[in-house]
Amino acid sequence: MTVTVIICAYTLERWDALKHAVGSCLAQTMRPDQVVVVIDHNYELLERATSELDGVLVVANASTKGLSGARNTGVEASTGEVIAFLDDDAFADADWLEALCAPFADDAVAGVGGWIVPEWQGDVAAWFPETYYWILGCSYQGLPRSGATLRNPIGANMAIRRRVFATVGGFTSGIGRIGKVPLGCEETELCIRYTATATNERFVLTRDAVVHHLVPPSRLSWYYFRSRCWAEGLSKAAVSSLVGSRSGLASERAHLARSIPRELGTCLRRLPRHPREAVTKGSLIVAGASIAVAGMIRGNSALRREPIKPGGDELTLLITSKGDSDGTLPFGARSAG
Repeated sequence: MTVTVIICAYTLERWDALKHAVGSCLAQTMRPDQVVVVIDHNYELLERATSELDGVLVVANASTKGLSGARNTGVEASTGEVIAFLDDDAFADADWLEALCAPFADDAVAGVGGWIVPEWQGDVAAWFPETYYWILGCSYQGLPRSGATLRNPIGANMAIRRRVFATVGGFTSGIGRIGKVPLGCEETELCIRYTATATNERFVLTRDAVVHHLVPPSRLSWYYFRSRCWAEGLSKAAVSSLVGSRSGLASERAHLARSIPRELGTCLRRLPRHPREAVTKGSLIVAGASIAVAGMIRGNSALRREPIKPGGDELTLLITSKGDSDGTLPFGARSAG
């Protein structure tokens, strides 16, 4: 099994983090066959990455500006049977790729999500609700055990078989993050789109494949929390408009019904001994859910006027995975594998 790792980057502000991310990929116990760094419409960053990053393929985003287009460009440039994704502000444990790829021994596993822990760049935020760690780009309280089926992995730490892209196409533009605009859920829509076609396949979680995601103090502000919750609501509206609310919101309904009430209960029990922490956590839990719902309502209203069209750009994907025929297929075409 051959593996490509894709890292997308858009700003020089994360240069040191990008170098660390690349270095962690090249130091794996199971070394990737290819590392692709995609630069999203930033010529200065492209020049520097091309001249200073050794051992990787650096390409410019040839598609729509934003994370979806950058990932699609990376997939098109890839050669691996399995395509792994790592954020430019994250770094992996040495055995990350080995653990992330282990579940692919089961041919019914279409993709794997790993575990993402916060790498605090300031004080540890004990007051931040763990059910909202997704705001920080990290794994959150409420995710299932290792080996369990996921609707979709988190994009900062995931691996997907090449045949997924050959079958249903790339990430849909209009959902993924564009620069600092905190939209998301493009991996959610892609995974739902694939499993609707390949009903006997699944995506799974492995907590052994660990990635550390940088959390700067700026992500612990009320403004960032509020904007991420609002954007999450908008993104969920976009995903639901493409795949239906039953699939698009299934995990969110379960999270609201089980995980959030459980952490609220913990806050109440800690209130006598840790009143400030408990009140802060509880307030953020309630506020975050309310803002996300409001964002989804606003998104539904906007999408009725201007719907998003599903499917990635018309790119060409080289089919190299075992069992597939040689040659090329456009995104959206079906492979034989």
